[in-house]
Amino acid sequence: IGLGMARGLARAGADVALWGRSSGKLEAAASGLAEFGGRIVTRSVDVADEQAVVDATAATVEELGGLDVVVVNAGISVPLAKFVESTTENYRKVMDTNLDGAYFTLRETTKYLVAQGVGGSVIVTSSLGAHEGAGRNQAYGASKAGVLALANGCAVELARYGIRVNSVLPGWVATDMTGPLVESENFNSHVISRVPLGRWATPEDFEGIAVYLASDASGFQTGSSTLIDGGYSIF
Repeated sequence: IGLGMARGLARAGADVALWGRSSGKLEAAASGLAEFGGRIVTRSVDVADEQAVVDATAATVEELGGLDVVVVNAGISVPLAKFVESTTENYRKVMDTNLDGAYFTLRETTKYLVAQGVGGSVIVTSSLGAHEGAGRNQAYGASKAGVLALANGCAVELARYGIRVNSVLPGWVATDMTGPLVESENFNSHVISRVPLGRWATPEDFEGIAVYLASDASGFQTGSSTLIDGGYSIF
């Protein structure tokens, strides 16, 4: 999803900094975005590591010469498990990246946006799971609900600086993380069949919302939550 947003922004003419844990995936992503002609920089960052986020934010600001738009997107999941059989280890692992990582990233990047004094846009990826019951995946749902609360709190506090903070809530998206479900005939027949638009979302479906929320087209929009789920939640 983050790469889809980055692609939309690069296509629209933005210089883009990509963070990730895998240097190989970062290189491949940067190569794919190079065709749009903007500047693409990469940095290996584990957002669950507070100091890594502090250092990476400073380095990224220096490399790009400032920040205009921040996309807070990092997220992981763990194998689905009955709640009574779930483990504290997996719970902590999800929270470390999805919630703590979002907190560190929001805090450090908005410091620079405030200091610059020219406003900015922050786009936070939450999830449909923040609102709907995520059976056997409660830690993920809780982390994404927490991310949504963080975003809303920042939207209120940072509006005085001209900084807008909006959330995107994806539904069922075909990614590496959901790969086993994408391949599951049972899941497709019982869950994806309920999506009115009749398919899984793809990362490309998030290009447009990223460009909209990053641009002046959404200049009076902050604290909003945009659900992109093909109509799943209303059916």
